[in-house]
Amino acid sequence: MASQLDNSVYTRIDDITQRILAGGEMSADEGRWMIRLDDDYLPWLMASADRIRKTFRGNEIEVCAIANVRSGNCSENCSFCSQSGHHKTQAPAYDYIPADELVAQAKKAREWGASDFGVVSKGWGVRSDKEEGKLEEYFAALDDGSDIGRCASLGALTKDSAGKLKAMGMENYHHNLECAESFFDQVCTTHTYQENIDTINHARDAGLRVCAGGILGMGESLDQRIEMAETLRQLQVESVPLNFLSPVLGTPMGTRTPMSPQEILRAIATYRFMLPQAEIRIAGGRQFLGDMQSMIFMAGASGVMIGDYLTTKGRGVEDDLKMIKDLKLDVRGNTQQRRQQDSTEAA
Repeated sequence: MASQLDNSVYTRIDDITQRILAGGEMSADEGRWMIRLDDDYLPWLMASADRIRKTFRGNEIEVCAIANVRSGNCSENCSFCSQSGHHKTQAPAYDYIPADELVAQAKKAREWGASDFGVVSKGWGVRSDKEEGKLEEYFAALDDGSDIGRCASLGALTKDSAGKLKAMGMENYHHNLECAESFFDQVCTTHTYQENIDTINHARDAGLRVCAGGILGMGESLDQRIEMAETLRQLQVESVPLNFLSPVLGTPMGTRTPMSPQEILRAIATYRFMLPQAEIRIAGGRQFLGDMQSMIFMAGASGVMIGDYLTTKGRGVEDDLKMIKDLKLDVRGNTQQRRQQDSTEAA
C-alpha cells in the first residue's frame, strides 16, 4: 500500500513536469500539494525542478550584488528588518556613501562576474530633491566607472519617479512583495500591499526590468507561500529573489526559528514549478542551508546574490564562484571566458 502511494506521488510530479515542459503551468492547488510533500520525495522533486530550470533558463547562473548606500532609522516598521527605526537593533546607521565608494564596489562586483549591481537605500521612495540629486550623481558615476547593469531598490515608486529613474540610466528595479497579501499585516503596517503592486507596475510601465520576490520563514503558512508565488505569476515578474528569514534580535521576528535546509530546497523547487520561466535568484538566508548550498541550483534556482547583504555578511565570493564552476554551470555573461579557461586547463 505504501509503495502504491509513493508511486502515485512520483507519477503526479512527472505529469506536472511534462505539462510545464510542454508550455503549460502548475495550478495553485497543485502548488499547495507540492510544497507539503514529505522530505522523502525531495530528490525526485528537485530533479524535476532542475529539468525545468535547464529547459527555460539553461545552464547559466545570473550573479548580482548590492550596495547599502544609506542605512538605519528607516521610516517603515517591517517586522523582519534590522534597519527599521521602529526597532532597537545593532544595525549600522549612516547617510549616503560617497559616489566613488559606490563605484569601487560596483567594479569589484563586476570582477566577480556580477551582471547587475543594486543601489539599495532605506526609506519609502524618492521623496526629496536631495534624494533625487544623489541618485543622479550615483548613476552618472556608475555610467562613467563601470559597465555593470544598474539596479536600484528605493521603496515605492510613482509613475513620475519611475520615469525619472529610467531617464537616469537605471535598467532594473527591485521591490519585494515580502509575502502573501493575506499575511502582510503581520509584516508591515506603514505601507500597503497595493503600494507594492503599484510600484511593480510603475517600474514595468517605465520600461524597467522588474525584480520582485519576498522572504520565506516569517511565520506565513505553506498556502501563503503559494499565494505569493501566484501573485508574482499574475504580475509577470521576470526576476524573483527568494530570501529566507535571518532572525535579528530586536525585531518582532527576532526569535523565529530559521527554515531547515530541506524546507528551503522544497520551497525553491515549488517556486520553479510555479514560475518556470522566471529568474529565481537566491539571496539572504541561504547560510541556513549549510553544506547544502550547492543544491539551490539542482532545486531550480538560476541566479544568486553574492557578496554581503544589507546589514549582514554573505558567504565568501570565491567559495560561491567555485561552487558554480564545480557544478559545471556558467556565470551569465562570462560563458566564453570560462570555456576558454577550461580548454586551457585541459591542454
